[in-house]
Amino acid sequence: MAQSEHEGRLGEEFFTPGSSSFTEFLAAHRPELLGTRTLPEGVRATEVPHGTTILALTYADGVLIAGDRRATMGNLIAQRDLEKVLPADDHTAVAIAGSVGIALDMVRLYQVELAHFEKIEGIPMTLGAKATRLATMIRQNLAQAMRGLVVVPLLAGYDTTAPGGGRGRIFSYDAAGGRYEKYGFHTEGSGSPYARGALKKLHRPGMSRDEAALAALEALYDAAEDDSATGGPDLSRRLFPVVSVITEDGYERLGETEVRRLSLDMVDRRHSRPDGPNAPL
Repeated sequence: MAQSEHEGRLGEEFFTPGSSSFTEFLAAHRPELLGTRTLPEGVRATEVPHGTTILALTYADGVLIAGDRRATMGNLIAQRDLEKVLPADDHTAVAIAGSVGIALDMVRLYQVELAHFEKIEGIPMTLGAKATRLATMIRQNLAQAMRGLVVVPLLAGYDTTAPGGGRGRIFSYDAAGGRYEKYGFHTEGSGSPYARGALKKLHRPGMSRDEAALAALEALYDAAEDDSATGGPDLSRRLFPVVSVITEDGYERLGETEVRRLSLDMVDRRHSRPDGPNAPL
């Protein structure tokens, strides 16, 4: 069969003026690629894997974002080594809580969205615009959220354009796409009330990276103690929380050796103080 004259060429849609949003481009020309997950009749949301506890906190050099590794399905542990913290671009990361499948699809699309904008416009999107764009994507999931497939991510980034120099910023969302900037620290997921309580006594301005990482691990440990859906350090399987930082130099995931060392030190101290450290006076 003779090869088509136009085979391998880009279609007209790629040369049609439009917005710099990759999501809007797909919605206009290939909406089926966006994907739509709905629950089959008779299937409950509790039968879909859900991510649990995530958190973020600011420290001296930027912002730290972390999450436990457990995913649950009703009263079952669906996964023990889930990656809940994912880089969105060089200076932004997303942690996921809620319906795992929807959340992972959303983060992958969000990563492409940010890269596409920078290629089209020639400059990176501002952090505030990144937070707003993620809110729009969450709002597009509202129909599924009303059926139980809720996605509640946490966005952390280093704002290189902030007045007076760069700084770490944190944004939380509700299921309808409401966007809220948080200051100091924030937590999401089923274990968030216990993690937030821990951070209230442990977080302080100007913390070093090690101090911030240890505070995050202590908060996740407290969440795991009171919330069965949150996983603590799994010493036998050598599974530890994912902890990442974002600074002027960009996104960095703390190495397994470093997180393991901090986790083992924390667990060792818990032998003599099971309820964790006291708040500094």
